[in-house]
Amino acid sequence: MAGKSARKEEKKVLVLLGSPRKKGNSAILADRIAKGAKAAGAKVETIFLHGLKIAPCNSCYACQKERSRGCAIKDAMQDLYPKLLAADAWVIASPVYWFTMSAQTKLFMDRCFALLAYGQDAFAGKRIAIAMSYGDADPFASGCVNALRTFQDAFRYTGAKIVGMVYGSAFGAGEIRANESLMKAAGELGKKLACPSP
Repeated sequence: MAGKSARKEEKKVLVLLGSPRKKGNSAILADRIAKGAKAAGAKVETIFLHGLKIAPCNSCYACQKERSRGCAIKDAMQDLYPKLLAADAWVIASPVYWFTMSAQTKLFMDRCFALLAYGQDAFAGKRIAIAMSYGDADPFASGCVNALRTFQDAFRYTGAKIVGMVYGSAFGAGEIRANESLMKAAGELGKKLACPSP
């Protein structure tokens, strides 16, 4: 009986990689968050957004109409919507490109506009972790802060909760690993993300 109860409590964490590099710095941070979540007993699935065909939002508002059947665009987001709804927590990872999040990440974020059409409580109770890397030495000069504020505004509006953010400077692929304190913080964030909401 105890085993069945433990399985019921298992949290689902969905990791969304918004970099074109599967082993880039933001992906490395996300992987450390995922490992922390797994260590805390969560089930983790990772999605590489760059490998998916995700179109920009058409602004057709089909998803907002009464009795909507969801987003009118038939692409990879149709497979993602159920996963987003089923997950207890999301990890969104992105490098800084031209002073904000990557285009891959922004496409995903824009298409989340339709998520409420698949469930009125689509964002309620979601626990969010953000992982970002940038080439400049400073999060303000790099534009990382622009992206972080966008995430804060979006998830505040939807009612989801940002549990934490990890971000740091690294240019070459893999350089982020040298930042031991940041890597440790990412692992701790994963554990925190997997914990039940208070």
